[in-house]
Amino acid sequence: MTASPLELTIEMKEMIANAIPDNVMVFAAVSVDGKPLVTFRGSTSAYSDDQLSVWLRHAGGSTEQAIERNPEVVLLYRSKAVPMLQFNGHARVTTDPTERNRAYQISNPLEQKQDPERKGTAIIVDLDSIQGVVGFGADGPIRCHMARDA
Repeated sequence: MTASPLELTIEMKEMIANAIPDNVMVFAAVSVDGKPLVTFRGSTSAYSDDQLSVWLRHAGGSTEQAIERNPEVVLLYRSKAVPMLQFNGHARVTTDPTERNRAYQISNPLEQKQDPERKGTAIIVDLDSIQGVVGFGADGPIRCHMARDA
């Protein structure tokens, strides 16, 4: 399957925004000691047409340390309707006040309640690719394959 240009669709943005409480995004990185680090991230949001953001409630934690050491990350989405979408990209911790504020503001309100004083950290993920199965049609799986350089 040839990749299409990478751009989060309206449906993908809505899916990510409405993931809580039933379909929390899974976030995977490589820990500082080189081992898999897999966490649920309910604060994941569509930051732009080719970026995701994640609000980490605990600044300085293992996810932030992992990203600073190795920025390559994967996020997975699965629901009853969407079998699996994999978002691959490069993450960065942002200290820019505008980016931090926006990442917090667009995160799910249930997540915001867990850090009302905004003591956490904002992560921006520049997406490199999106791939997976977005549903099933009469002819079988409906596949998605988008790449930044397509």
